[in-house]
Amino acid sequence: MRSVRMRILMTLLVLAVVGVGGWQLLPAQENDNRTITVGTTDAVTSLDPAGAYDAGSWALFSNVFQSLLTFEPGGPSPVPDAARTCGFVGGGLRIYRCELRAGLVFPSGRAMTAEDVKFSFDRVKKIDSDVGPASLLSTLRSVEASGMTVTFHLSSPDATFPFKVATGAGSIVDRSRYPGDALRTGTHVDGTGPYRLSAYTKDRSAALAPNSAYKGAVGGAGRPVELRYYTNADTLAAAWKDKKVEVATRTLPPKVLAALNPSDPGQRVSESDSSETRSLFLNTRASSPLHDVRVRRAMAWLVNREQLAATVYDGTVDALYSLVPAGITGHTTAFFDAYPTQDARRARALLTEAGVRLPVRFTYGYGRGRGAAADEAAELKRQLEASGLFKVDVKGYEWTDFQKRWASGRLDAYAVGWVADYPDPDTFGAPLVGTGSTMSTGYRSKAVDSLILDSQQYADRGRVTQDFRDLQTDVATDVPLIPLWQRKEYVVSSEDVGGGQYLTDGTGVFRLWKLGWI
Repeated sequence: MRSVRMRILMTLLVLAVVGVGGWQLLPAQENDNRTITVGTTDAVTSLDPAGAYDAGSWALFSNVFQSLLTFEPGGPSPVPDAARTCGFVGGGLRIYRCELRAGLVFPSGRAMTAEDVKFSFDRVKKIDSDVGPASLLSTLRSVEASGMTVTFHLSSPDATFPFKVATGAGSIVDRSRYPGDALRTGTHVDGTGPYRLSAYTKDRSAALAPNSAYKGAVGGAGRPVELRYYTNADTLAAAWKDKKVEVATRTLPPKVLAALNPSDPGQRVSESDSSETRSLFLNTRASSPLHDVRVRRAMAWLVNREQLAATVYDGTVDALYSLVPAGITGHTTAFFDAYPTQDARRARALLTEAGVRLPVRFTYGYGRGRGAAADEAAELKRQLEASGLFKVDVKGYEWTDFQKRWASGRLDAYAVGWVADYPDPDTFGAPLVGTGSTMSTGYRSKAVDSLILDSQQYADRGRVTQDFRDLQTDVATDVPLIPLWQRKEYVVSSEDVGGGQYLTDGTGVFRLWKLGWI
């Protein structure tokens, strides 16, 4: 899951009656225990933190689990949550130590200790799920636990480690309820977050009740919330229109977003900057027709992301020309610099030089129900095939199946959105283009790996700019991915629900506890 602070562009508040007293802006007492329903198209891969590395799962994790650290709204640096204090020991950025907050209690009634923290991190690395977050902890060598003190030993200097601790990968589980070497099955969750999961139906709903035993960075109990999961943007839009949800986010159809009216008294709309990106990831393995870098460069010469943003997304996203999005330290326009316009002539010359048979045939996969993914795939297929140089076999898959297919190298190209794990350019480095990356493209570059490691040595994150500029140039040259667009974040809520503007802000935390009745 940046240095950009959330900028709310609009928040609509309309009172139905002129001259209403200020008391009507306060939470109505009779609404305190009424459930707020939140609709989303994000899917949950797993209820086990060791088995999921996606926005939908981590949104749930940030409410039902605690990490040692978390992010405040718009905050550029993590703050203590389950921890009382955390910090590096010595000057080498290799030892990181935290003292647990006293009084943290799991649903079983057992008190949390440092052993639970050690267990949680160790099992993520041991299980090493193909769709899990183990790659995020690549610099973690070992963990020590003593009483309420946990000490992390890193294999190399890593100033970004506190950011990673604050993510879903750092979710702390009850060691008496989770197996150490396998994912937990079933629908039970044992965490110490601000909410407890009271009911769960896969791909349909998650009922969350405020956790009265919670102690941490979140101030005050939230309202009961029910997350409702929709198979695609159109069904979410229908649920919003029919008032089956009070809040809709991630993601309404582009046409609905483009038509949002800030003057509509029946809703509140918040639009904010976002560091969420979407790219076309390319399989670089020898078994893939996209193995030759000249083939991938030819594809880069044919993609028109401006047209994609304008037609498929109705201008609700911005064209993206590099790995690191606008507003993040080190952002460049490396792909625009290397491939400034669509150029079929240059693409053909590269393919001729590569000696490949034309048209180059490859498979393109996407997650069904993921926003406008199907329309996006159709448009990219059209752009690539218009030259006569490529033949694209497009197919959509159910989300979990899609993840497993790209992780196992069964797709040649696959479009995936990336929500920043934490507010730092590092989240766009190792997880996306480092050796053994989560995107499983098979891409390996000693130069890129070296730049990633070098950037992690700087506690002053302003000093990583050149490393990431160089990294983005290398990625534009090697083309393990083609960046497509950068999202704007929209949250729509009914007129009687407030706090939607704090729900998500690019720090990787989904703050359901900020929602309340007005």
